[in-house]
Amino acid sequence: MRTTFDIEETLIEEARALSGAETKKATIETALREYIRRRKARKLLDLEGRVQFNYNIADLIRRRRKDVPDR
Repeated sequence: MRTTFDIEETLIEEARALSGAETKKATIETALREYIRRRKARKLLDLEGRVQFNYNIADLIRRRRKDVPDR
């Protein structure tokens, strides 16, 4: 999808240098993926203390093997 933005060149170049991306497009895509990942992680952290979780590691492994038998 082609979209036009007016973004500070210094901001793009700093993000590009930090991400190691080779193009502006890759820089922006990397930044958006990172932003989304961090927001999702924050939402999970915000659930702390609100969700009852009663499994131990053995239960989790057993459930995982049931869901994905080849592991």
